[in-house]
Amino acid sequence: MGDSEQWVTIAAVLLGALTTHLTTYAMERQRKRHDLVTRWDSKKLDAYEGYVDRVRAGVFLAVQLYEHREGIRPSEKGEPEMVEEMADAARLRGRAFERIMLLGGDDVVEAAHDLNAVALEVDWQAGGKVVGTLEEWRRRNRAVFRAINNFHEAARVDLGVDGRVTGEKHPERDLLLPSARQEGEERSRTES
Repeated sequence: MGDSEQWVTIAAVLLGALTTHLTTYAMERQRKRHDLVTRWDSKKLDAYEGYVDRVRAGVFLAVQLYEHREGIRPSEKGEPEMVEEMADAARLRGRAFERIMLLGGDDVVEAAHDLNAVALEVDWQAGGKVVGTLEEWRRRNRAVFRAINNFHEAARVDLGVDGRVTGEKHPERDLLLPSARQEGEERSRTES
């Protein structure tokens, strides 16, 4: 084998080694990037789920307080205890919102801001800071659950989840409310 053939062989080996090194480097870098995205997506999912859970918990506590204050469904708990539970729920909702601010995409953060605003209206009416009728109360609650759905939509897009939670296949749903009791039903229940 001549010198030129040896140089060609050496160059081919070096080129093969360099190509292998660059390919391995690129694949490793892509794997690390994928791991990082997956890790952040997992954190985002936890934050989004925790935030919605805190919002819903606060709304349910507000409903309990509102119904107690309005005489719709008296509670065994005292009003001060319910007010304290609502304050704790609002504090935890605020902490969960901060995680959204740190991890969420722009649309998710905006949806969370909107959700916070309508959730506060529910809190304020339940606590008596704003006065409103039962119909205004229901309107505020409907607004919260529409805002939760909007938040879900933004979160799904941010996480790359296909599908929607609203639209033709999933029409908007109304509050689930018990039907009004008939006077006769009320009497028969008290007589039993």
